[in-house]
Parts: sequence; structure tokens; C-alpha cells
Amino acid sequence: MPATPDVPCPHHTLSFLKIATLLAALVCSSGAAQQPAASQSGVNTAKAASQLINGYAPAWWKEAVVYQIYPRSFADSNGDGIGDLNGITQHLDYLKKLGVNVIWLSPHYDSPNADNGYDIRDYRKVMKEFGTMADFDRMLAAIKARHMKLIVDLVVNHSSDEHRWFVESRKSKDNPYRDYYFWRDGKPNASDPEHPLPPNNWHSFFSGSAWQWDDITKQFYLHLFAVKQPDLNWENPKVREDVYSLMKFWLDKGVDGFRMDVIPLISKPVGLPDLDPRNAVEVLANGPHRDEYLQEMNREVLSKYDTMTVGEAIGISLKETPKIVGSGRHELNMIFNFDAVRVNRGEFYSERKWTLPELKAIYDRHATALGKEDWDTVFLSNHDNPRLVSNFGDTTTDEFRVRSAKLIETMLLTLRGTPYIYEGDELGMTNYPFHKLDDFNDIEVKNAWKERVESGRMPEAEFIAESARFGRDNSRTPMQWSSAANGGFTTASGKPWLPVNPNYTSINAKAEVQSADSVYRYVQRAIALHHSSLAFTYGDYKDLDPEHPQVYAYTRTLSTPGKTAERFLVLLNWSEKPVDYTIPGDIKPVKLVLSNVPGAAAAQGQSVNLSGWEARVYSY
Repeated sequence: MPATPDVPCPHHTLSFLKIATLLAALVCSSGAAQQPAASQSGVNTAKAASQLINGYAPAWWKEAVVYQIYPRSFADSNGDGIGDLNGITQHLDYLKKLGVNVIWLSPHYDSPNADNGYDIRDYRKVMKEFGTMADFDRMLAAIKARHMKLIVDLVVNHSSDEHRWFVESRKSKDNPYRDYYFWRDGKPNASDPEHPLPPNNWHSFFSGSAWQWDDITKQFYLHLFAVKQPDLNWENPKVREDVYSLMKFWLDKGVDGFRMDVIPLISKPVGLPDLDPRNAVEVLANGPHRDEYLQEMNREVLSKYDTMTVGEAIGISLKETPKIVGSGRHELNMIFNFDAVRVNRGEFYSERKWTLPELKAIYDRHATALGKEDWDTVFLSNHDNPRLVSNFGDTTTDEFRVRSAKLIETMLLTLRGTPYIYEGDELGMTNYPFHKLDDFNDIEVKNAWKERVESGRMPEAEFIAESARFGRDNSRTPMQWSSAANGGFTTASGKPWLPVNPNYTSINAKAEVQSADSVYRYVQRAIALHHSSLAFTYGDYKDLDPEHPQVYAYTRTLSTPGKTAERFLVLLNWSEKPVDYTIPGDIKPVKLVLSNVPGAAAAQGQSVNLSGWEARVYSY
């Protein structure tokens, strides 16, 4: 008879996260006021940390499953075609039932939206399209009432050019806010003396020079991203003080931490010299004061709260990672490395061929390079990348779309590190069918078009094809809630801010929740499995067959003195082709605890027959 997948009973010893949740519930039920910066929380954390699990100091953020919300695209509550905070509040039960316990909210601050909220005009104000501060407070209270936590985006490498700091900064060279940003004279231009050249050769991540001429004071200002995103000068202690103040503002409200946007870039190379384009990103990310600033941030702000911090680690190698996440460094809890999510990427949006052993090798290197004092993240999607199943799965048929979406989530929820799920991944949402430039909203694509197509460097058809494959707008199309008009995202009579994928009639949350064999229901079970055993958080990882071209086989094991060892075997067939696979070593599966193929045949000793895109998790 086929083995029956089920979720094992929860670990008989309460985890750090579960204890913290119970304590929070007791505090709420007693009517006690929330303590935002409580020194007591630090004491509790220290006590918990003294009880090591497999050499790791337990922490709630290590045991979390994080769900990223892009607010503009999640749910529109007022019919204006733009997602908002009240829309999020209305769907919190959906997330609670999924099983996630931390929400990462992409920027919700007041912004002119040159880069969809990553250009902040006022760090203490909610974007008008998203609602009010009262809406935010209500959403946060509803999240806490469901015993979930909230982290928000912190974007402080740059601000908007409409932020009052920059408005003042550009008024005159002696303005008190002048040194909040990088202003420099240009280089002489022999061919056109009236128009100086940029101060150096730095290139913007959004194409073109990283310097913008300003006629008011006849100097250039630095913007590593969009022209409307001038870089803040962290060398100025007043900038750092203001940043720390705004962080405290949100933590005092009850926010549980931050995802820090391009945070390694805050320390610029001394003298702002020309850079070699081949390693410019690495040089910018490893500035001379980066660690000093992060340690100061930790000392002045983070250490006073029980927070979760994760940095977007652009330009940071795996070798450099422990400098930022090592517990003894007192900087951040974890960072996003992009080695795995970009394994299939070439220059800009070009695609490169990749192999499964390459992907395994990345995770194997992480397991070796990051020790007990470090912590990792596990993700393959976010608001800057294509849809998960379109990027790494198989959308040639709906059967394989569903299976491959489930397989990838199985991997993310059983590997080492804190797993991150991006909105819509739990439905198996796919890339949008882009056909022309006007279909895109993203400033990155718009600017690249000017630099690549208008300059004659790339044919239009090639550019559109690559942008459709890897463009950021793929992940930003509205959440597909139902088969109603516009996927149930909005009641607006017109089009939402970005078109809904036409396949919303068949791929939507309502249908997924109602189907027992849907991607949503499977991810729900996979999250439950992740939460059920600390082996998936603190357990050892071993890649059993690094060179196999089709099967990713690995174990997660946790041995605790005086308790039965918890041992899991994960088998993932990363192909549409079936495979007869022999499990290496002396591992013999005992019980099938998760499978994405109903009625999966039991293992015969160490031999298993895996169908296309089949995933299995066994206890042994």
C-alpha cells in the first residue's frame, strides 16, 4: 500500500518561538501595555540563548517562516486600483492559516514613487495611497493579535529627492543639510566647458551615470540608483542620528525589526575614486566604515529591542557574510546572499544555463562557511526577481507548474536558515506575458531601454524577451485572490496600477484554499512540517549526492541529549523525467511525512521511483 503523508507531532520541547508567543499572549490577555524597548526582553533573550540547541543560540527569528508583502500589489480595499494597508489587514487570517509567523512589509512610507516606494519622502508618514497611520496601527495590532510579527523595510542608503533633507541640501552650499548628501564639483569638459563631466566613473544600478548635475548650486549629487534617489552621507554623524531616531520611532510602535535595503552600500570608498567596473559593486559594498556604522546602529538602537534584522547584501560574498551576521559582531541577524537566486542569470536580464549540482554547491558552501555563530536565509524570490515557479520550476503544463512549485517550496522549507516566501508563491503564480515596453512599469526596465535599445546596443525584440523573463514587474503584478474581475485584487472599474496576470481565472487564492491538493494547501503542510521539528531549524545538513544531475538528496538531523534523534531525508527530483534513485549510504526511509504526489509509492529499502518534479520528505 502507498505510504500516507502526514505531519509528525510537534517537538515535545517547546521552541524559543513558541515560548515567546505564549508569553506575548499572556501579556496581551492581562491588559499590560506593550513595552517597545524593554530591557526585560533582552534578559529573556539572554536566558534563552544560554540553552544551546545543537550549538546554536535559539531565537524567534531563526524559527520563523517569513512572508513578504508588496503592499501596492497585495489587496486594494478602497477600489482605487492600488493595494493598501487595510487590504492587508483584511487578509491576515489567510496568512495565519497558511502558517507564516512573520510578515515583511515592503516600503509603506510617504513617497513620490519613482521606485515604487524605495524613494522615501517622509519616514514617519504612511504613503497616502496605502492609507493613514491609524490604518498602520490597526494592521499592526491585528498582526499581534494573531501572534505574528512584523518587520518593515528600512531604506536609508538613499532618500527621495523630495525629502525635506534633500530639499534643504540643494538650496545652497552652506545649508545645514548640505552634507546630508554627496555633492561634488564636476571635472573640466574641454569639448563643452559649460557642462562639466561627472566627478567619477560610477555607474547607476538603474543605468547611466551615478551623478546628476544640479543647476541651483552648480554641482553634482550622487545617486547609485534613480536620479530621484540621492545617496545619504553616512559619514555625517547627524545623518546617522536621524536614521537611528526614525528606527526607534517604528520600533516604539511595536514593529519587530527591519529588512534593510542595500545596506552594505552606506559606507563609500574614501575620496570617491574611479572604480573598475568589473568589481565596482564589491568595492562599494565593502566600504571602510560599513561595519563601524552597523555596529553603532546595533549599539544605539537594535540592542535595546528584541528585533529581527535582515540585510539586502548586494556585493557581499559568502566569505564576507560572517563579518555582518556573526553573533559576536553585533551587526545584523542575517543577510540575503544572491548567489542562489541568480544562478541562472547572466549580465543584466540575460539567461545562463545552470545545473542542479551548481545550485547544490551553493547551499553546500553556505553550510560550510556559516557556523554556529552565524545565520542564513533561504529564498529564491522577492519583489526584485521573477515569479518563483517561472524562474526555477516548470510551467510547460499546469501539472508540472503545480508539482514544481510544491517541490521548490519543499526545498526552501527544509534547508538551513530562515525561509522566506514571497506573496503569490503559495499559489504558484507565474510571470506576466509582457509583449512591449509600454507593458512595463519598472524604472529599471525603462532606463535600461534607453541605455541598451535606443543606443543601438541591443535589438528591441531581444530586450523585451529578456525583460519579460527576468523583469521585476513579474513579481509585482497584483495578487490573484479569486476569478472575479482583476483577480479580486480591486473593485476598481478601470485597470489596477499594474495589470493582473490573465491566468487569474484558474490560478487564484479562493480556488487554491478550496482544493485539498493545491499549491496553497501543500505549502501549508510544508510550513507545518517545518514548525513541527527543530531539526529543520537547528539540525545538521548533509548533501548526500552532490553530483547527481537530477536529484537533490539531503538530510536534516538533530540529536538532543536524553531525547530521540530527529532525522529527515529530503528527496527532490528537479526534472520532468522520472528517475529510479538509490539512496546513498545506509539511510533507510521509515515514514513518508510529506509528498507532492498523491499516493506516492513507498520506498523499497533504499530504492525509490520518483516521478517528474516529485518531492518527498521521509523520517528515518
